[in-house]
Amino acid sequence: MIDLKACPLWLYRLLPFLRWWPNVTAHTFKADSVAALTGALIVLPQAVAFATIAGLPPEYGLYAAMVPAVVAALWGSSWHLVSGPTTAISIVVFAAISPLAEPGSPQFVTLVLTLTFLAGAIQLAMGLARLGGLVNFISHTVIIGFTAGAAILIAASQIKNFFGLDMPRGAHFHEVLIHFGSHLTDIQPWVATVGAATLAAGILARRYLPKLPYMIVAMVVGSVTAAVLNARLGQEATGILTVGALAASFPPLSMPDFSLTAIKQTIFPATIIAVLALTEAVAIARSVATRSDQRIDSNQEFVGQGLSNLAGSFFSGYASSGSFNRSGVNYASGAKTPLAAAMSALFLLLIVLLVAPLAAYLPVPSMAAILFIVAWSLIDFHHIGEIVKRHKRERVVLALTFVGTLVDLEKGIFLGILVSLLFYLYRTSQPSIRELVPDPAELRNPRRKFVAKTPDTATCPQMPILRVEGSIFFGAVEHVQRHFRNVDEADPDKKNLLITARAIGFIDLAGAEMLAKESNRRRKLGGNLYLVGVQPDFCEMLRRSGQVDTVGEDQIFRHKGEALQAIYPRLDNEICRRCTARIFDECHVALPDGTPRAVADQREAEAALARLHAQGATAS
Repeated sequence: MIDLKACPLWLYRLLPFLRWWPNVTAHTFKADSVAALTGALIVLPQAVAFATIAGLPPEYGLYAAMVPAVVAALWGSSWHLVSGPTTAISIVVFAAISPLAEPGSPQFVTLVLTLTFLAGAIQLAMGLARLGGLVNFISHTVIIGFTAGAAILIAASQIKNFFGLDMPRGAHFHEVLIHFGSHLTDIQPWVATVGAATLAAGILARRYLPKLPYMIVAMVVGSVTAAVLNARLGQEATGILTVGALAASFPPLSMPDFSLTAIKQTIFPATIIAVLALTEAVAIARSVATRSDQRIDSNQEFVGQGLSNLAGSFFSGYASSGSFNRSGVNYASGAKTPLAAAMSALFLLLIVLLVAPLAAYLPVPSMAAILFIVAWSLIDFHHIGEIVKRHKRERVVLALTFVGTLVDLEKGIFLGILVSLLFYLYRTSQPSIRELVPDPAELRNPRRKFVAKTPDTATCPQMPILRVEGSIFFGAVEHVQRHFRNVDEADPDKKNLLITARAIGFIDLAGAEMLAKESNRRRKLGGNLYLVGVQPDFCEMLRRSGQVDTVGEDQIFRHKGEALQAIYPRLDNEICRRCTARIFDECHVALPDGTPRAVADQREAEAALARLHAQGATAS
């Protein structure tokens, strides 16, 4: 018998499920089975709805929740993440492929499989390249704006099914609204009645029957309503269409189209889906992990998602990602290991074999009504309100992502990412620079506590103290250098400058060169540049760039007390003699040349008295 705990590291990387497999016991298996059955019941109506959004036959949503879910669970890193079809991915699939082929047609399905394969390949490549940290650069605001825009598009795409209208295929959002407004008289009343009954039942069930799956309740009510109307008036009179019976079978083998034409048509949307799906999956995994006290490996999650989509493309599944609803339910249901997510796919298969024929009674307007509810639930009104009220720049990112998604869903999320990164670069290129002074209340404190300067605070006439908070890199050099030069340009006596560098997170070659130039400039003025609280990485960059000698190792200090004791004797003795601010402890002890302060003050008083006598004699 193989001892899994003694496996080499390379085997763990190749088969990551070996890490948690020894934790599977009779107790965890029972808990995982309950969670898996709960998840299978929930995913059944969702998968059918998501496949409808994607323009695929309903059973393809079920297939996407089977093999991909198993592979993602075994090769991912999260204990509770459940993968499968999702709303956002489904709407991107539809938007990308519907202009190329008729939704639901064999050509459409084949292109979707190619799209799924390419998305999986991109995800796997990113995981193997250890690019998991890239998802941190996609802000939460972008995801909120994109999801809200996708929700509106979902609702718009189902208007024709809800009201029984004919609409041109691939119409843009504004075209759908214009067409709907100009064809209000063509609404089929019985179709709309079934949709309204389903919508009302879903809303009421979600609010007053939280323990029951609201989608199933709404489907039953819609199906009964349609059956009654068809029985009394006839299907030709009502115009109510049904989804049709689902294929009750294992996910059939499939083959993507690997022709150059198909790859060219799908590579760009595949990249969007890959990035969006990875962001969604990692964000959900981290969210659940905060409750389960687990650490998520983003790179392994990339690998798991990539392999799941690669496998799904050969088992009739379309692009999948982590599902927040199903992952949350999986955790809340008591799942202990990723085996629960894998088993949910098996339970789903058994359920499909039993209930697939019942889909023949499911009305199309009922599916549209359910998707209206799904779309509404996708819009995060709480966070949107907070962003609009409190965050000016995030408000712009949200608006551009939302509008960009409505105009062109494939490019909307990239527009949001680009704008958010531009704001990020703008912020980092302008690190906060504050002037500090020693705390007057703790002048004798050996720790030399510094506080922010206020308009009433006295400052040193020779050496201001600046705190730089942020990174000094090529994009921030001009901003930092301008602040340094403003000091002596406003007051020529301030030839010295002390920089507290503890809050400087990173410095690059351009930043090191800027400090060297500033040090040389101040030496020519008769002063110097001093650094205190320098971190090891900061010093290492100065050494590697060859600038440590230019700055001067004797100008670099670890602690404030050490710095002030070394710098004070280098200050201008005459300016210190006349100074009344005396903000440093050393100022009260002696002048920079070592003359005791009491003696210096007495001499200054005698000199002032002599000047007064001289002025009096001159006046007389």
